[in-house]
Amino acid sequence: MGGSGGIVEYFKRISMNDLANNKERLFIIKIGGNVIDDSKNLDSFIQEFANIEGKKILVHGGGKIATAIGEKSGIQSKYIDGRRITDDATIDLVTMVYGGLVNKKIVAKLQSVNCNAIGITGADANLLPAKKRPVKEIDYGWVGDINDTDINPKTWQLFLENGLTLVVAPLTHDGEGHMLNTNADTIASVIAVNLSSFYNVKLVFCFEKNGVLLNVNDENSVVKQLNSNTYQQLKESNSLFAGILPKIDNAFDAINKGVKEVLIGNSSQLSVLINGESGTKISMQ
Repeated sequence: MGGSGGIVEYFKRISMNDLANNKERLFIIKIGGNVIDDSKNLDSFIQEFANIEGKKILVHGGGKIATAIGEKSGIQSKYIDGRRITDDATIDLVTMVYGGLVNKKIVAKLQSVNCNAIGITGADANLLPAKKRPVKEIDYGWVGDINDTDINPKTWQLFLENGLTLVVAPLTHDGEGHMLNTNADTIASVIAVNLSSFYNVKLVFCFEKNGVLLNVNDENSVVKQLNSNTYQQLKESNSLFAGILPKIDNAFDAINKGVKEVLIGNSSQLSVLINGESGTKISMQ
């Protein structure tokens, strides 16, 4: 089932189960740059996201916008093993682009479809305190690592219980006046873990693929259910695209720390993805 009708039927089916658990449903959905960089895809996603009833949080990545704006300003992006090096100029750039331009455009689009949203970074209301990553073999600069025990879930609840949908930029802070660039998948996982004691959390990682694929070039090769044993076997046999591994690791981290359900799938299939009818479901066993 696709579209808003599928979402409505889904909520009808889950309502009794959630009542039995005495926890209200909370969706935490993460989108990546592939959605943000394509205005048509973003508009379609925003409409489907807005159709989800009840409490929800949207975590977004940065896309290519920061790189493009940086080049126009003479700031060259530097990467090591696919990870951005965040020097002094770059942290200012991504704070402006991720926390400002990208975040507020998403919020404005949500308001246009009657979803009352508020855009935040980790510095706002001290929602995501973090530590600057220690320098070891590589100096990543102003990159933040989050300890999930430092998060105060009650602050998040203040927003959710007052009917606001949070739109979270991939930025944290160190408590000493510095913003930190932080992986959006990690942020989504940490939020899910911290709120799982209060809500029946479903964590959804959306990107451009149909799920975890056995063949990255074949969208029909989706692994429909992935447990830790199967994941280890697939890693050892180098059967998975390297770029998906950090996303899966964040998914298992969330499951291991109390999140009830984690899904990985295509952002263009949101209604069927949250319904469990597409993508990959991450499970303990």
